[in-house]
Amino acid sequence: MELGHQAKEHFLETLWGYYAGHGRHDLPWRQAEAGSSFDPYKIMVSELMLQQTQVMRVIPKYQAFTEQFTNTRELARAELGDVLRAWQGLGYNRRAKYLWQAAQIVDNLKYFPKTSEELLRLPGIGVNTAGAIMAYAYNSPAIFVETNVRTVYIHHFYSDRTGVTDKEILTLLEQTLDHEHPREFYWALMDYGSHLKATVGNLNKASKQYTKQSQFQGSRRQVRGKILRLLGVQAYVPSALLAALSDERSEAVIQALLAEGLIRQTKGQYHL
Repeated sequence: MELGHQAKEHFLETLWGYYAGHGRHDLPWRQAEAGSSFDPYKIMVSELMLQQTQVMRVIPKYQAFTEQFTNTRELARAELGDVLRAWQGLGYNRRAKYLWQAAQIVDNLKYFPKTSEELLRLPGIGVNTAGAIMAYAYNSPAIFVETNVRTVYIHHFYSDRTGVTDKEILTLLEQTLDHEHPREFYWALMDYGSHLKATVGNLNKASKQYTKQSQFQGSRRQVRGKILRLLGVQAYVPSALLAALSDERSEAVIQALLAEGLIRQTKGQYHL
């Protein structure tokens, strides 16, 4: 779709107008460091935490995490078990391990990657996360799509469609992106998209990329979380852990966590 001047101006006026009046300017990962720069490490932490997790749940976890591990080196040299304990409550614990592994790579590099190509070599960093880090950390006019971005463009340009592809959205994003202020432009998209989700509903259902998030209650993911939560407090012998879990899937989940390196077994006990 090729946007006309009037359509583009109307869209940008709506977007910036919402941001001016209702932008979430106080989010902790939007606070600049001394010298008005943004710490790419903290941006990476926030982006991995925000994947499939609501902002209000992330805020206290982000603040506690970045106070405990203030920079890449501290995180890289921490024990994975301590990282997993700090992560508890966010779910999708693989993200914590990816973040820890990424910190180790960055620490060995002695610098934080400054291009999307370099960022994509880090564990847990895909195209969209790399684009977000480029925009937020370096104010780079990167192009990326996530749920809030989809929500905004579907609402404004594809409200009568289903099966909208990310390629179509990327075309509109390229036409409307503010190349002088990409960081704030994406902040505005995040905030306006969040507002639309709350007031209009889940417009991502119209996206071809949409997949419904699986139910947590009663899932294997819930069993995984319970195992990590228990082991975050103390070590367990196998029989005691199985008894505490009381779920027929427990043994298989334990073996999967061992294979992923998220838990360990030494001296006859499971622990982080």
